Amino acid sequence: MSSNPQRAIGSSAALAQALDQASALASINRPILVLGERGTGKELIAHRLHFLSPRWDQAFISLNCATISEDLMESELFGHEPGAFTGAQKIHHGRFERADGGSLFLDELGAMSSRLQEKLLRVIEYGEFERLGGHKTLKVDVRVIAATNADLKAMASKGEFRADLLDRLAFDVISTPPLRERLEDIEELADYFAMRMSIELGWASFAGFSEIALKALKDYSWPGNIRELKNCIERSVFRQGETDEQLEDIIIDPFPKHSEVELSKDKIG
Repeated sequence: MSSNPQRAIGSSAALAQALDQASALASINRPILVLGERGTGKELIAHRLHFLSPRWDQAFISLNCATISEDLMESELFGHEPGAFTGAQKIHHGRFERADGGSLFLDELGAMSSRLQEKLLRVIEYGEFERLGGHKTLKVDVRVIAATNADLKAMASKGEFRADLLDRLAFDVISTPPLRERLEDIEELADYFAMRMSIELGWASFAGFSEIALKALKDYSWPGNIRELKNCIERSVFRQGETDEQLEDIIIDPFPKHSEVELSKDKIG
């Protein structure tokens, strides 16, 4: 059985549109493609698609295609038999087998090789595959939810991504809005991350943000989106320390300025 879904924080129209679309598509047993910049909550949408579907009590399995090599990805997706490669001493059940009856979330799909795209297409169309090094055809019932920050349509037009796979994946497409289009959600998100950080540090309370701090948060463009905001808030809360005063110093960039680095070198020298 799957773990609890992630919480969606915010009340902006842009977020509501993405959540409503996910809710409407959850019951349709078709692949869904989630598009958005890094850190915009694509996995949150995938969780929503799964937990509001008839598959909610079955496995939700995920794999980030950008973090592993092609050979390892093939084994992780489809499994392998003993002797399939050096060190393969026993059967390994891949993500598709483990997700049977449930959902498989493939993040950063644009990083997948053409060869593995072909194997993925076969599973989506026919629900069948063979383990690496095996000959027995296995059947699975898995809903694929894919996500990427790449322009797959442009990649397909250049021959860099299989157009037939894109057609099968894009029964419908959900776009996750960047944080710069959710300005009204920033304060609520910041409060949530600050409170969580305070609890983690064992502090009694968090006094909130000053008006100067809130303005700084809303004036910044957040290219890293929610993930960058979370890191920024946690860093700022930690550096301020436990206090009854409101947080005012927002540390967006933790790296020392060039002049500070030069000054540090002079002191060392």
